[in-house]
Amino acid sequence: MSNYNASEFQVLCSPGRLFLQPLWDSLRAREALLLSPFFPAAFSICTYLGCCLPFVLLDVLCPWVPALRRHKIHPDFAPSARQLLPCLAQTLYQHAVFVFPVTLLHWARSPAPLPPEAPGLLELVRHVGCCLLLFDAEFFAWHVLHHRVPWLYRTFHKVHHQNVASFALATQYMSVWELFSLGFFHLLNVTLLECHPLTVLVFNVINIWLSVEDHSGYDFPWSTHRLVPFGCYGGVEHHDLHHSQFNCNFAPYFTHWDKLLGTFRSAHGK
Repeated sequence: MSNYNASEFQVLCSPGRLFLQPLWDSLRAREALLLSPFFPAAFSICTYLGCCLPFVLLDVLCPWVPALRRHKIHPDFAPSARQLLPCLAQTLYQHAVFVFPVTLLHWARSPAPLPPEAPGLLELVRHVGCCLLLFDAEFFAWHVLHHRVPWLYRTFHKVHHQNVASFALATQYMSVWELFSLGFFHLLNVTLLECHPLTVLVFNVINIWLSVEDHSGYDFPWSTHRLVPFGCYGGVEHHDLHHSQFNCNFAPYFTHWDKLLGTFRSAHGK
């Protein structure tokens, strides 16, 4: 029985792409939606708000549920409507005024039919992992530069640091230049790796979720940094320390660049 399971697993993960094919077929049945010029911006904003919503609800419940405060990095802080609404309004405005026109232009220049075959499972995992590592390195360099050059910080990055104590909806509270920089890194990486459209969707969801989690202000036992071994992943406390001290923990996710270049600081003083 174990030999059968092992051989079956090899088939599912093989280049035959049998494992992900049913999912991809169901998505291709909505090809008109996926190829719509409205889809990229709509998918991005819906995924972002969907990731933020659980943490917004937790912030509402937190004053009434003492058990939640044990998991908050700043137990006495709860974002007010005057903080939440500008973040939400700016995100919606930037997607409508800037992101959508750019995706529309990209769609008009290079509309392409969806491939009939799904990616292999191992291919998808490998490409998502590579995209995360590349994005982490690119944003680390961008981030250090925009902190070390005063003009760049004041002009482009300061807006993201207006909220010292992070909360989920502040994740994309940023300048248009910063938003487009992150979008450029994403497009560059999936293009260089020739990622399958399904891989691109999966990477988008994971990337947005990790960004929101890092800004959420909640450190749960199941938070990503607790699931990744050897301290390789920084997580919410790691990023919160960057927002409070400014001169450390520049990488968005992993810790190796900060450790190699001497900008790592542990939230636990180790």
